[in-house]
Amino acid sequence: MEPVHVTELNHAVLYVRDVPTAVEFYRDVLGFQVVDEMPGRAAFLRAGGSDNHHDLGLIGVGGGAPRPPHGATGLYHLAWRVGSIHELARAREVLAEAGALRGQSDHGVSKSLYGADPDGNEFELMYLLPEDEWGDYATRAVVQPLDLDREVDQRS
Repeated sequence: MEPVHVTELNHAVLYVRDVPTAVEFYRDVLGFQVVDEMPGRAAFLRAGGSDNHHDLGLIGVGGGAPRPPHGATGLYHLAWRVGSIHELARAREVLAEAGALRGQSDHGVSKSLYGADPDGNEFELMYLLPEDEWGDYATRAVVQPLDLDREVDQRS
């Protein structure tokens, strides 16, 4: 049987403790826009540069819900692309100011920042290099320290 040919991720849905708190984070920190909302129960958001109906759904499960245990099976993180290394550098400042920045890595073909929302859901913001710059990394998956300031200087 021929496998299904998926072309891209259309949207993700997260369980959150408090929908308004999660909406505020994704709107104010990552620039998402609310498409529709069921007050206190759910919200559907679109990323600023997206042409999807919605990229993220947030479903409220209540303030007493436990955080997902670290290292358990399930979703590790979501990754969203930004359009330039300069936008990634700006994102680092925004995430740090929001207390959401958790780390950064150089993956050879991409430069990545890692963060977490108020519920501990992890996400990645990444800049994907043009394919003609991938070189040997095209067939390798690496995790190296990221010198984002150097990357910005090289692309300025």
